Amino acid sequence: MSTPIEDYAMLGNCRSAALVTRAGSIDWLCLPRFDSDAVFAALLGTPQHGRWLLCPADETARSQRSYRDGSLVLDTIFETDSGQVLVTDFMVASHNGEVHNHLVRRVEALRGKVPMRTELVMRFGYGLIVPWVTQQDDGLRAVAGPDQLLLRTPLTIDSHDMVSTAEFTLEPGQTTWFVLSHGASHLEQPPALEVEEALQTTLSFWEDWSSRCADAGPWSAQVKRSLVVLKGLSYLPTGAIVAAPTASLPESLGGERNWDYRYCWLRDSSFTLLALTNAGYREEAAAFRDWVKRAVAGTPGQLQALYGVGGERRLPEWVADWLPGYGDSRPVNLGNAAAKQFQLDVYGELIGMLEAARLRGMESGESGIELERAFLVELEQRWHDPDEGIWEVRSGRRHFTHSKLMAWRAFDLAAQNEASYCEEDRVRWREQATQAHADILANALHPDGYFVQSYGGEALDAALLLMPLTGFLPPDDPRLVATVEAIRDRLTVDGLVQRYATEQAGDGLPDGEGTFLACSFWLVEALAIIGHTDQALERYTALLALCNDVGLLAEEYDPRGRRMLGNFPQGYSHVALVNAAYRLNNLHDIQRTSTEIHA
Repeated sequence: MSTPIEDYAMLGNCRSAALVTRAGSIDWLCLPRFDSDAVFAALLGTPQHGRWLLCPADETARSQRSYRDGSLVLDTIFETDSGQVLVTDFMVASHNGEVHNHLVRRVEALRGKVPMRTELVMRFGYGLIVPWVTQQDDGLRAVAGPDQLLLRTPLTIDSHDMVSTAEFTLEPGQTTWFVLSHGASHLEQPPALEVEEALQTTLSFWEDWSSRCADAGPWSAQVKRSLVVLKGLSYLPTGAIVAAPTASLPESLGGERNWDYRYCWLRDSSFTLLALTNAGYREEAAAFRDWVKRAVAGTPGQLQALYGVGGERRLPEWVADWLPGYGDSRPVNLGNAAAKQFQLDVYGELIGMLEAARLRGMESGESGIELERAFLVELEQRWHDPDEGIWEVRSGRRHFTHSKLMAWRAFDLAAQNEASYCEEDRVRWREQATQAHADILANALHPDGYFVQSYGGEALDAALLLMPLTGFLPPDDPRLVATVEAIRDRLTVDGLVQRYATEQAGDGLPDGEGTFLACSFWLVEALAIIGHTDQALERYTALLALCNDVGLLAEEYDPRGRRMLGNFPQGYSHVALVNAAYRLNNLHDIQRTSTEIHA
């Protein structure tokens, strides 16, 4: 049986990430990048597909875990009848041009004596390739093709049946450690680390970063945790931010909606930049903005919805058919064919991100303005066309309302940009915005007075919760209010929002999926904007309660099974959490100021 998704915690070094269970098993790790092949793939299979277990020999041991404040350094206390031990897991923070990845596991005896064991199953190629393992003076070396892994430890490691093991017991106050390092097999071995120094360096990296987080009122602690997750999902060499560090975790257990999220979606860009700037992280926001500009550079007609962390465009989708999948959910899809789709809304997301950066003082320069203008000219030609939409349907193109909304937003923002565009251009963009606005009102409005997913359709769509956030209509417009309330009343399960009713929308895939957490946070913001502040606060509080014990969220949640679904941790969920917190906190500040004035 697969470990519940919510039982995992993430380790990261802004190059890749690992997932570790409460029981001390690291079941997922891709090296050297987020989108590289996994060396531990038990998350999508069995322990024989690669994992690293470190835990008490007593299988009845109890565990309690937490992150060191503002970091991705994880402390797990294991307790048995004979004593307590502390296991500290972390990936060494990247700095000074370091090209190797190091995963450290430090063990300290706190009380009594606790027999411990470790079991290391190293595999390359998502569990398919068994490496050649040799003993070294300070541990083991595993090589297969272009990759090498080195395990260094002061303990004696035994290898049998392609599994490396050790058993040990520490006296109170004693410590031991393991360091797993990755490098290219044709180069020199990764250097040895001084574990205590590496721990302090990593803690300093995270503490220096997280200490700059702007106050979010009563939600500051969770906002900081979510921003640390977002930082952990960033690829330091380029500034890209992946949607999640995992692939093919199912949106429905046993289902086929299993996608690879280890890439960077333009759709997330404006929301991510907003979250970073609201929290005071202008340097990271600027780095992300610059990555986007480099990734999209080229012919505007070839704009993609997603790219690799280096800006790669070819992300072919394929099936790892030797893996049984998480919870027997097949196929195990790697790569993502959505990169080949036409998703009109990303033009709006791109322009929105560039304009949001400009309004926050991050000027694009002359080349950035020229780039933006080129995409606006392209959008002029394409916004009338059908597309696959925000949810990347595989049933053919339609005139999705959200896509048209984002086209309108791009033109509307550009028309207001007096700093970058001449009067003639701004008149041109205003005409396009007016046409797109009228097109939506004429074709996307249901006879009952709310907006629908696509022109001429009946289905609701949670993406339309973004209408209030864009200013498409005044907050008190009856059509806008009716849309938010229809989604609240008809597209929620136990207060959590579905993207759409899969049995009604015909997206080309089997029915069934969980509720979407990002959409649920969008509802919080939408309710706040239309004046339902008490409802927004109530729903936000309920959503925060869904975070796991270390503050992480997946893409989706199954309210009936009361468990997380989808890739984990999901950046979009955490971005939406952060933006909703700052909006609610701003409302709180406004209300408090108003009360003080009237007092």
